[in-house]
Amino acid sequence: MDAITRIAEDKLAENDRFRLFLGERNSSQIDEWVSKLDQEITPKIDCTACGNCCKSLMIVVKDEEANLLSDHLQQKRENFDQQYLEKGSNGMMLINQIPCHFLADNKCTVYDYRFAGCREFPALHIPDFKNRLFTIFMHYDRCPIIFNVVEKLKLAMGFETDGSE
Repeated sequence: MDAITRIAEDKLAENDRFRLFLGERNSSQIDEWVSKLDQEITPKIDCTACGNCCKSLMIVVKDEEANLLSDHLQQKRENFDQQYLEKGSNGMMLINQIPCHFLADNKCTVYDYRFAGCREFPALHIPDFKNRLFTIFMHYDRCPIIFNVVEKLKLAMGFETDGSE
């Protein structure tokens, strides 16, 4: 993982240029490329070799999700909330610890009951990739799937990288 972090640091200026490049391109075409690349790359990545999402994401939790997981853990909801959640003044709930409480040996110990934010990450299957570039590049240096999709997207779109001649 350190290799991706180092490469990402070297590519800061290139990625800034790529964001601008994407901004001038057709959103539906970008989504098609991203979807195809996601389907190609994701099966090749063993997320349990990394676990960086569980070590770095701040996950929003909905009431229904908290109910399901507290039931699964056989905890009263009040105790579950106190142990695992942080509530904002607006009522939004977040997992209260990073890395996640439920991460052990880079695996989710409550995988079948994990929160929607966990299920969706890295969210490359969600349309409007171009409108989520802030989040994509926030995780570019820590998620091998995102890193590889972005790098292959540059090639697919004919973007001139800093290493290109």
